[in-house]
Amino acid sequence: MNMLAFDTCLDKTYITLFNGKEFKNKVILSNDENYHSAYLISTIVEILKEENLTPRDLDCICTDIGPGSFTGIRACTTVARMLAQQLNIKVIGVSSLEILSGVNDGNNLVALDARKNKAYVYDGKILGAIELEEVDKIVEGRVLVTDNNLYERFNGKAKRLVSYQKENYELGEILAKLALEKLENNAETNWGSLKPLYIQPPPVFGK
Repeated sequence: MNMLAFDTCLDKTYITLFNGKEFKNKVILSNDENYHSAYLISTIVEILKEENLTPRDLDCICTDIGPGSFTGIRACTTVARMLAQQLNIKVIGVSSLEILSGVNDGNNLVALDARKNKAYVYDGKILGAIELEEVDKIVEGRVLVTDNNLYERFNGKAKRLVSYQKENYELGEILAKLALEKLENNAETNWGSLKPLYIQPPPVFGK
């Protein structure tokens, strides 16, 4: 099986190619001129070329569906749907919260900045956007994966605190492994069913 996994919802673009035996990973940073998701298509072409593959050699696409950057969510879900439809192959969506729960030894509590004094929380399942005062109670004595925005708030409250932005985790590889698990469990794989995960509504421009 050749599986392509990509994520533009978080702080970088993570792209992983799995050939049935090993994982090939690429990470793209934002620069002063372009947001990292602008390089998604060109990097997909690059990683396939390096492995002497074409899109027609792919058997499955998997992508992060959010929550995260609204621009990033739209970018990766749109590209995943387009590729899966045009190639007539399977597609799997995985939440960024589930991906981050898999860093280090896995099964972590996750809390990401949702703004408006809230955090997106994952504890074996998505709990939603929760007021930070309530999250303070949940994190006590737990291993918590968070972002730089909330790191200081939870510092000293969690048993162990990790900011995924401070470390170099292979999030694309974690995404691919989770997608493989979902395939084994007969998850939905039709491109028409792949939708962005907006726990809170996207911002309305001009308001």
